[in-house]
Amino acid sequence: MRTIQLKNDYIELIDQTVLPKRLEFVRCQNAEEVAQAIEQMKIRGAPALGAAASMALAVTALHSRASDSGVMFRELKAATNRIKRTRPTAANLFMALNRVMKVAEESVAGSVKELRKVVVEEAEAIAEENVKINREMGRQGAQLIQEGNTVLTHCNAGALACVDYGTALGVIRAARDQGKEVSVIATETRPLFQGSRLTTWELKHDGIPVTLIIDGAVGHIMSEGNVDLVIVGADRIAGNGDVANKIGTYSIAVLANRHDIPFYVAAPTSTIDPQTRSGKEIEIEYRDPSEVTSLGGHKLAPDGIDVSNPAFDVTPANLITKIITENGVSEPSELDSLFT
Repeated sequence: MRTIQLKNDYIELIDQTVLPKRLEFVRCQNAEEVAQAIEQMKIRGAPALGAAASMALAVTALHSRASDSGVMFRELKAATNRIKRTRPTAANLFMALNRVMKVAEESVAGSVKELRKVVVEEAEAIAEENVKINREMGRQGAQLIQEGNTVLTHCNAGALACVDYGTALGVIRAARDQGKEVSVIATETRPLFQGSRLTTWELKHDGIPVTLIIDGAVGHIMSEGNVDLVIVGADRIAGNGDVANKIGTYSIAVLANRHDIPFYVAAPTSTIDPQTRSGKEIEIEYRDPSEVTSLGGHKLAPDGIDVSNPAFDVTPANLITKIITENGVSEPSELDSLFT
């Protein structure tokens, strides 16, 4: 099943906050509802956020009562500004908004019907391309996995983080589909447990052997010789190859480097932001302290304690072995080759 779909005049998405306890779907009929779903982490993962952002504009156009295309275009601009305020780090969200608004601007001189049509078609195209890109990325990256390998992954870079199939998990799925025996070690991924709740759920569903570990066990597991390679996703890749991904990724990269374990990043080219020259320029989202101080209504820290809760960190390019995209496998210093 797909993480997110545009159905008639509404968006249907999997509510990732209630997994793995139950599988529920949420309907969003306007940009504000999509924005709240993003902010509440009902949908997350850079490629999925790109699809959600584009579909937010699609439902804005579908529900618009404007009789003038200029008025509808202003509604699309307002929706764009609202979605942009949700998650600052994920590049795909901004890419998708810019892409839809570009075709909207090119059609604003036409009729309302024409404008609505191009916006919806572009949103649907972004979603369909996401699935095709992930499958090709999986094919490109599967060559890096050998028979019997154990892959460590962090957070959730699977179908739930995309429209379908996945980035890092897509590479693992592709290797399995090629007949290779592969197993996975998944970190729990504090503080919202995307690894334990989502990644293990996906892999168990697919019948891929997975072992869950706490985040703090990564170094020990590597020192025991239990990891052959690391594959993670990305939320934004700077032009110099620095990678922003879920908090904790940098620590895993350092440990992989210490133990001579290859560290790979799997992400579509739409996650690469050449305008961002290095990781130092990437805006890191900081989330609500309550994610750290409580869990399921139970207090984990005393009242009034200072909390720093960054959602992402930046892994320098010199700790990354290769970057996997739909256009091939590249050195972090050679990202330009992926666009030629």
